[in-house]
Amino acid sequence: MKATAMAHPIQGLVKYHGMRDDIKRFPYHDSISVCTAPSHTRTTVEFSMDYDEDTFIVDGEELDGRAYERVEAVVEKARSKSDAAHTVYPVRLESENSFPSNVGLGSSSSGFAAAAMALAEAADLDASRQEVSTIARVGSASSARAVTGAFSQLYTGLNDEDCHSERIPSDLHENLKIVVGLVPYHKETEDAHREAADSHMFQARNAHIHEQIAEMRDALRNNDFERTFELAEQDSLSLAATTMTGPSGWVYWQPATLAIFNTVRELREEEDIPVYFSTDTGASVYVNTTEEYAERVEEAVADCGVSTTIWDVGGPAKLLDDDQHLF
Repeated sequence: MKATAMAHPIQGLVKYHGMRDDIKRFPYHDSISVCTAPSHTRTTVEFSMDYDEDTFIVDGEELDGRAYERVEAVVEKARSKSDAAHTVYPVRLESENSFPSNVGLGSSSSGFAAAAMALAEAADLDASRQEVSTIARVGSASSARAVTGAFSQLYTGLNDEDCHSERIPSDLHENLKIVVGLVPYHKETEDAHREAADSHMFQARNAHIHEQIAEMRDALRNNDFERTFELAEQDSLSLAATTMTGPSGWVYWQPATLAIFNTVRELREEEDIPVYFSTDTGASVYVNTTEEYAERVEEAVADCGVSTTIWDVGGPAKLLDDDQHLF
């Protein structure tokens, strides 16, 4: 009745934008991402008759409002799939992030992935990672990919059999280093997804996204670093264009974000370094490069006046031992 799991957040490579179903969180198109480590979320859940009601705590703060509703959706999805009698009891869920949240670094992806993994275990579900990804998805579509880890693709669809995540075989993780330029600007991704389809550029993005997915899959399978991250850079610009032309005109990028973009292009053009920028719906920047150039790239990004760290590729969500429970 109690379990703890850990999951890594994702960097979107070909990102989903907008949902055809806000409740089941079916995206309009496929998406591909890579998990980032050692950044992670650790989550413990327990079903118990000793609790009065479902309680969710993230980084020491009890959730309410929309944040509570999103976690509750994942809990109820796990309950609906379980025959275990104890799942009718209230549940306590407590989660800790090892990295800043709500700054464009994918905390919702690792958070819901870890929650789904722990819930599946605590609810006695004999579920594959693909099946767990459908539980996580109702909290955040990107979290489905955090369940399967590394380079993963979330397929669009109108049911759990079709709309699930799976790994894409690739050896790019062996030489990939991700320099993170942290730009602490708070944002709400859900708002941008809600109005994505109202942008006049949304149909244009949808028209080319399927080719982007095919190109990205091929680049990953062929371990083509430059093509993979050139595509990711292009997709970041496409996503931002769609977001900025929605009804609210969301502009998440900050001056430091643009400074990092310019620095990356200078490194690529003047020093011939294989380096590419990528952003999700936020101001922080992922700078993708190889191990050989990681320190030089981090130095240049830090000169933009932001804090930096170097991350690797993270694996799938996993269960942890009892002595790693949060409560």
